[in-house]
Amino acid sequence: MAVLTKKEILEKIKEGSIAFSPGIDRFQIQAHSVDLRIGFTFIVPKSAILSPEGRQALKVDYGENRRYFDVVELEAGQYFEILPGEFIGISTLERVKVPQDVMGVLYPRSSINRRGLSVDLSGIIDAGFEGNLLVPVRNNTTSQVIRIYPGERFCQIVFEDLAGKVAARESRYHKKDAVVGVLKEMNAAEERCIRKGKIKELKAKFPLV
Repeated sequence: MAVLTKKEILEKIKEGSIAFSPGIDRFQIQAHSVDLRIGFTFIVPKSAILSPEGRQALKVDYGENRRYFDVVELEAGQYFEILPGEFIGISTLERVKVPQDVMGVLYPRSSINRRGLSVDLSGIIDAGFEGNLLVPVRNNTTSQVIRIYPGERFCQIVFEDLAGKVAARESRYHKKDAVVGVLKEMNAAEERCIRKGKIKELKAKFPLV
């Protein structure tokens, strides 16, 4: 695999195989990456819920956890303050489209890290993916509230050429809005085996070949 340079990224944007909506500006294109901006949607974990029994502390289980999060939608001109030690999810402003012969890797920007925030690496952006990215962010300070603004550049994509096109399967988040939060695993059989501790059965039923 080879990392795409600025010239190659711009060529793919021009031909439409890599796309951003809204389109990127001149501040976002780097020598071999593209900076992404903070969007207007934030996912904030809840600490408790009301149930028929009363107020219960949340124990986040494996599987669908959408009800365990609050969705905050900001308007233009508003900001978001991240409390000390708080963990949130931030939607990218840009909707990203990646062709089937390219993958992306998401990295933090050092300027964000220096403010006390960690932008967790969200791993690989699959070939063929299209949609907004939901990026985990944490305030690592013990006493400082950190204010962020929609539109700030906070992470970057490095694009890598694949040896050939892949038959990309659609992820759970392909073309989904960021407010879906955490979705169920796509394969119910996998989830059932994991919940029951039947790892050997999982391996036997679903061999690689």
